[in-house]
Amino acid sequence: MKMSMLSTKAACNSHGQDSSYFLGWQEYEKNPYDELSFDLLESWLENNPDAAGFKQDGDSIFRDLALFQDYHGLPAFKNALVDFMSEIRGNKVKFNPDNLVLTAGATSANETLMFCLAEPGDAFLLPTPYYPGFDRDLKWRTGVEIVPIQCTSSNGFRITESALEQAYKQAHKLNLRVKGVLVTNPSNPLGTTLSLYELNLLVNFIEAKEIHLISDEIYSGTAFRSPSFVSITEVLMDRKLMDSDVWDRVHIVYSLSKDLGLPGFRVGAIYSNDDMVVAAATKMSSFGLVSSQTQYLLSAMLSDKEFTENYIYENQTRLRKRHEMLVSGLKKTGISCLDSNASLFCWVDMRHLLSSKTFDAEMELWKQIVYKVGLNISPGSSCHCAEPGWFRVCFANMSEETLEVALTRIKTFVDSITIPDFHHHHRSRKSLTKWVFRLSSKVREANDR
Repeated sequence: MKMSMLSTKAACNSHGQDSSYFLGWQEYEKNPYDELSFDLLESWLENNPDAAGFKQDGDSIFRDLALFQDYHGLPAFKNALVDFMSEIRGNKVKFNPDNLVLTAGATSANETLMFCLAEPGDAFLLPTPYYPGFDRDLKWRTGVEIVPIQCTSSNGFRITESALEQAYKQAHKLNLRVKGVLVTNPSNPLGTTLSLYELNLLVNFIEAKEIHLISDEIYSGTAFRSPSFVSITEVLMDRKLMDSDVWDRVHIVYSLSKDLGLPGFRVGAIYSNDDMVVAAATKMSSFGLVSSQTQYLLSAMLSDKEFTENYIYENQTRLRKRHEMLVSGLKKTGISCLDSNASLFCWVDMRHLLSSKTFDAEMELWKQIVYKVGLNISPGSSCHCAEPGWFRVCFANMSEETLEVALTRIKTFVDSITIPDFHHHHRSRKSLTKWVFRLSSKVREANDR
């Protein structure tokens, strides 16, 4: 009876919150750890009490900020944000603040673009594996469909021309009109940047098909080793496409959630060269504004060039160190990772630990690791990976000490399900269903702290 009183949208189960990706984070949130470079932000706030206290030249401006908000955004903040975006890209490209639309995070930015570019029943093509939240962000309220661009481990999950064409044909077989392609660069979950070949391939594809391209670049500041991150804007400029139709059909999503580690501030943005998209998105942004107080504080922070330069460098240095620590630790356990250079994750290959080459076996392994070992990882199936046995592991949300504990836990787990075969110099599996987790003394001591 109660369900019949609700709208179809409220009663349906299409939000995706029951995905294994979100279930894993629910377990993590019961016992979360510290973010990577938050101390740098706290230090800046301590040294800039006027900004943190909403003061200007010693006088409070709290009343002004609290009583008025322009949904176009504070000019000082938009100027500081586009400068920060350029700085992350090595100042190889410049951005016009008039082309920027502020949103309540990248989630809102991506959904707003769907409303601007597509009708219910239209489709966007996404390379796999992709961020599980896109099933919610792009589809839930808009009615837009996702058609996967199937990428495989045979070439490191790189986008190919044949995969693009196959996805486009698949959409038409499903009677879906393709409105565009959406990519995440750097990738979540792969932890890789798109190559110049892939970026040019995408530009060629949307030019030929006369469709849109959304480049979600919220991890653009996280490239911690070569090859460096290249924005889609740089590719367009190098190809001198500024006066072409393609220039207006490429849109960038950005956020301070990852590069600055401020997901709770809900600061996202759409950057588009299409005036109609900017106008429509600006109107829609009134449903998810960034508070004036937040904009004022961050405009002061991002305008401090000494701080931003140091933060970007130090954050990338810490990411590289933490990444190397995870990869080398897993390697000692017999687990390898996809070669990566950016983002906050490793794409981890555990295919050899599966009881069978199936997604059921992947889920069996995932449940053991999340609920018994106590590590939050995401199964590849939640990211729509076509091959069972791959997992996303985040390394940036814990201290070095915690990462050591995590590596100890996974080693104990792997040792408990494998036994050495001295005659054949390889390992054979024991049944996962008979596995009983034995917490090492080191992990037990860590939990007791």
